[in-house]
Amino acid sequence: MLTLLSMFYYICLRRRSRSGTRGEALTSRRAVESGQRAVLPVSVEVEQYAKEVLDFSSHYGSENSMSYTMWNLAGVPNVYPSSGDFTQTAVFRAYGTWWEQCASAPPPFRRTPKGFHSQDYIELGFEEPVYPTAVEVLETYYPGAIVQILACSYNPFSQNPPTDVRWEVLWSGEPTKMLTPQARQFSPTIKHINFPTNLLRLEVNSSLLDYYTELDAVILRGVKERPMLALYKMPVIDISDLSDSEEELSDVGGPFRDSKHQRTGNGYFDKLPYELIQLILSHLTLPDLSRLAQSCKLLHQHCCDPLQYTQLSLQPYWGRLSDASLGHLQSRCTLLQRLNLSWTGNRGALTLTGFSSFMKACGLSLVCLELSCCHFLNEACMEVVSQTCPGLQELNLSSCDRLNSQAFTHISKLTRLRRLVLYRTKIEQTAILSILTFCIELRHLNLGSCVRIEDYDVVASMLAARCRSLCSLDLWRCRNLTDRGLAELVSGCRMLEELDLGWCPTLQSSTGCFQHLARSLPRLRKLFLTANRTVCDSDIEELAASCLSLQHLDILGTRLVSAASLKKLLQSCPQLLLLDVSFCSQIDMRVVQELSGSFPNVAIKKSFTQ
Repeated sequence: MLTLLSMFYYICLRRRSRSGTRGEALTSRRAVESGQRAVLPVSVEVEQYAKEVLDFSSHYGSENSMSYTMWNLAGVPNVYPSSGDFTQTAVFRAYGTWWEQCASAPPPFRRTPKGFHSQDYIELGFEEPVYPTAVEVLETYYPGAIVQILACSYNPFSQNPPTDVRWEVLWSGEPTKMLTPQARQFSPTIKHINFPTNLLRLEVNSSLLDYYTELDAVILRGVKERPMLALYKMPVIDISDLSDSEEELSDVGGPFRDSKHQRTGNGYFDKLPYELIQLILSHLTLPDLSRLAQSCKLLHQHCCDPLQYTQLSLQPYWGRLSDASLGHLQSRCTLLQRLNLSWTGNRGALTLTGFSSFMKACGLSLVCLELSCCHFLNEACMEVVSQTCPGLQELNLSSCDRLNSQAFTHISKLTRLRRLVLYRTKIEQTAILSILTFCIELRHLNLGSCVRIEDYDVVASMLAARCRSLCSLDLWRCRNLTDRGLAELVSGCRMLEELDLGWCPTLQSSTGCFQHLARSLPRLRKLFLTANRTVCDSDIEELAASCLSLQHLDILGTRLVSAASLKKLLQSCPQLLLLDVSFCSQIDMRVVQELSGSFPNVAIKKSFTQ
C-alpha cells in the first residue's frame, strides 16, 4: 500500500512540475471566465486594409485589366456596402457544381480528408505585422464561400525571410449558402496566435453558391505587442489528467505489471486476409495511415504497402509539405499512378532536389500529375517530369504563372498526354504549337487566359489538323481568335463537347461563325459565349436546332437575344441545366421568372447591380 501511494505521489509531482499547481490553474481559469484583463497591458489595435495581392489560384478577370480580378482586393472598399455584380470586385473563376459535371473535370482523389473543402485561395500582404485580433471580409455578392483563414509567419516585404515558414489556421468552417445574395461583413471569431503576421490567406469553396461570389476588401485588425494571454498557455485540469502517458507508466509501474496480460500477437488481425486489411486501411487519410503505421509491425507492413499509395493527394497538406515529407513517402510510392501536389512547395518548402528525387523514384507509373499553383517549379523541374513520367496522360499547370516560357517546351516530350491545363501560364506560341505537333492524343486542353499566345488562329488550325479527337477546349479570354480560326477548329474537331469562348471579343456573329459552330458540333454539351455582344436570335435558334444535347450555355452580356429564341432553345434542349443571361438587356427578371416556371429543371442565371 505504501508503495502504491509513493507511485501516486511521484506522478502528481511530475504533473505539478509540468502544469503548475491546481490553485494556479483554477485562478487562471476564473480570471479568463470572468473576463479580467485589468492586470494586462493594453495595446492599441491597428486596423489595415490589404497592401498587395501576393498570390491566387484563379480569377474571373483578365491578366491585362482590373475588372473582376483578384487585384481589386488590395486597398479600401470599392463597392461595399452596396450589393450586386460589380466589375470592381474580386471574383473567382467558378461557382456551383457545373464544372465538376463536365467531361473535362478529373475524377476526385481518394483519401481527401472530409474537412478539406478548399477549391480556391488568395494571399494578401499587409503593411505592418500584428498579432491578429480580428479579420473582416467585405463580401458584396453571394457570400458564404470562405471556408478557411490562415496567417503566416513570413513577412513578404522583409529583406530577411525566416528559415522556417509557419502557417496557422485562424478560422475554418464548412461552405455555406446564405439566404440572400446581399452584401455582408464576415468577421468570424479567430484563434489567437503567438507570432505577428502581415500575410493572410483566404480559402474558398463556392460549390453551394448560385452564382459567383464577389469580395471587395479585407481588413486585418491586431496589436503590435504580443498579448500576455498568448504568452501563457493556461493549464487545464481535466478528467483525462488522471491517467498518464505511456512513457511515465512504463517508468513507474513496470515492476507491478501482471505478465499474464502481456500479449505478443495481434489478436484477430492475424486471422484476417491481407486484402481485407488493405481494404479497411484504404479508407484512412494520409496522416491517419502514417500514425497507424507506428502501432505494430503488422500494421506497419500494411500501411507501407505501395498498393495503398497508387493515388496520393498532398494538396490538403500544402502548408506542411517539405522535401523531407516527400523523402519519407518515397519508398511507399513506387506504384504511384495519380499525384496531386497542387498549392504545395511555395516559399522554399520544396526544392528542385527534393522534387527531382521523388519523381525519379516514383514517376515511372504516373498517369496524372496535378501541379496547380506550384511556384517552386522551374525549367529543370519540367525537364525532370518529361524524363521520368513517360506514361503521363494528365498534367495540370494551372496558375503556374512564374514558370518561364522555355519550361513549356519539355511538355511536347509527353506524347501520351490526354488532358493538359495551362490556364494563366506564360506559354508562348512556339511551345504550344510544338505540344500540339507531338501530343496528338489530347482530349482536353485549357488555354484560358494565356495572354502570350500571339495568334490563336494558328493554334486553332493546328488543333484541327493534329487533335481531331479533342473533347473539350477552353479559350477563355483569348484576345485574337477570329471567325476564320473558329471555322477551321470546328470543322476539324467535330468531337468537341465543351467549348469556352468567353470574353473573346474578335468573334463576330455577323460572319455566321456561331451558326457554323452549332451545325458542326452536334455533340456539344457546354458552350460559353460570355460577353460577346453580337450573339443574336439566329445563333440561339441554330443551337436549338443542332445541339440537342446542350447542358450549359452562357450568353452573358448580349443585347440581341429575345425571350422567344430562348424559349425555343429550352424546348429543344431537354438536357439543359444552366443558362446564364446576365446583362442581356432584352431579358429582364420577369422573363427569367416566367421561363424558370416553365422549365424548373434549368438554372437560369440573371445577376443584378444594386
